[in-house]
Amino acid sequence: MNTKNFLVSGIVAGIVDFLLGWLFYGTLFPDLYPKEGEDNILFIALGCLIFGFLLAYIYTVVASIVSAKEGLKVGAVFGLLYSISMNFFMNSAAIEPNYQNMATDVAIGVVMTAVMGAAIGLINGKMK
Repeated sequence: MNTKNFLVSGIVAGIVDFLLGWLFYGTLFPDLYPKEGEDNILFIALGCLIFGFLLAYIYTVVASIVSAKEGLKVGAVFGLLYSISMNFFMNSAAIEPNYQNMATDVAIGVVMTAVMGAAIGLINGKMK
């Protein structure tokens, strides 16, 4: 495993995830998930960082993705499958699932993960 690639691309992917989450969930679609209290920014940042490291591990160790184009494509597929899965889990206890929110959230997940994947692929290619 190339530890340097893994660490750098994981940190960058985590930062990209955090910033895109702020853009989509905090600015463009703030009503997608209504707030019940104050957000814990530390936990959000840590979650983004861990997800960035998960993608970086897959891209660096398992798949050896070294281009932004390849990373974008794999990220879009991964984001689609992951987002659909998580939306089913999150809506499993809902009395009346909001399918409009599910579709929007899945689309956001695809875009965010595709951009993260492109960033990881780009970094892996430059550091190769």
